[in-house]
Amino acid sequence: MTSEREYNEVDGENEALSFDYYDDDDDFDTFEDGDCGCDEGVLGFSDPLSCEVKPRILLMGLRRSGKSSIQKVVFHKMSPNETLFLESTNKICREDVSNSSFVSFQIWDFPGQIDFFDPTFDYEMIFRGTGALIFVIDSQDDYVEALSRLHLTVTRAYKVNPDINFEVFIHKVDGLSDDHKIEKQRDIHKRTNDDLADAGLERIHLSFYLTSIYDHSIFEAFSKVVQKLIPQLPTLENLLNIFISNSGIEKAFLFDVVSKIYIATDSSPVDMQTYELCCDMIDVVIDISCIYGLTGDEVGTPYDKESMAIIHLNNTTVQYLKEVTKFLALVCRCKRLITLVFAHPGLIDYNFHCFKKAIEEVFDVRLKVQRSRKLLSQRRWSRQTVPNGTQVHPH
Repeated sequence: MTSEREYNEVDGENEALSFDYYDDDDDFDTFEDGDCGCDEGVLGFSDPLSCEVKPRILLMGLRRSGKSSIQKVVFHKMSPNETLFLESTNKICREDVSNSSFVSFQIWDFPGQIDFFDPTFDYEMIFRGTGALIFVIDSQDDYVEALSRLHLTVTRAYKVNPDINFEVFIHKVDGLSDDHKIEKQRDIHKRTNDDLADAGLERIHLSFYLTSIYDHSIFEAFSKVVQKLIPQLPTLENLLNIFISNSGIEKAFLFDVVSKIYIATDSSPVDMQTYELCCDMIDVVIDISCIYGLTGDEVGTPYDKESMAIIHLNNTTVQYLKEVTKFLALVCRCKRLITLVFAHPGLIDYNFHCFKKAIEEVFDVRLKVQRSRKLLSQRRWSRQTVPNGTQVHPH
């Protein structure tokens, strides 16, 4: 990897970015940790003082629709072929996405047989702190029952929390022709919106995505879901627009390296092929770092502040990757970039330095807000306890 000058880093830049959905009324003691097949347990918070602003992303759908497979492929790097051996989810599982990723939220995987009319199911508590609800529909199966469940789920969730982003993944489309994909999407879109209109809920907006775990469509769909939860998204897009316009670059993505979710891109349209090449470049850089990087006592993370790569494709296009933070990478594509990098390296370096500094300033503000909320939560918790550590329950 090519070394770069070290710049002063803001305090806490390696902390995960969390978003802006939080409810002071959330009942953190409603569920207990347990074994659910996930590393993180079931619906529990181990630290009552933890007040990171982590929105919930709910994965819902009928049994065998592919919910758990999506989670494992996107956030656990499981091979799509290995998901064939996953067992059906039989209880609600919650997992924090923050330890090894820049973005920070909670994925709640719901079993397909969940009954909203069960009096023991407190759906209001769950929907109240939710940022996005992803409903997965198996496109290769009869989806009449799925659409009925989708309508019930959306109407219940909207009454509790009108701010939820409703996302519909029309999943397992890898076995369909392009024409059949479009036909399925159009049919599901029409039926869903007709049902909402009949119920007088035309104001509810649903976004539809064609997805498959066997290509990059699932990563692109998740990217768009996560972007809606980032308050700083307009600022990031503006910074990327300024960077590419002053550097002669055609397209730029700001990637979360671990999940390969792009948290922002410039205002030009996203081409699927370009996105796939950028994802592949991240894999190549990390794989080469693991093979030819430091070993023994000197070993570190395969992706660090010195990570930088240039790949010249056989169609005269150049891919350019540069580390922004511990978890973020800037990946660019341009036909003229090879000339710019070698003929005018100072231009790219200077523009990137300005871009990186601006990114740090944007999220430094966010980190200060998180620390203030944590301090406030600690004080509130201490006022609710007596000296022997027993919690006081106000009457």
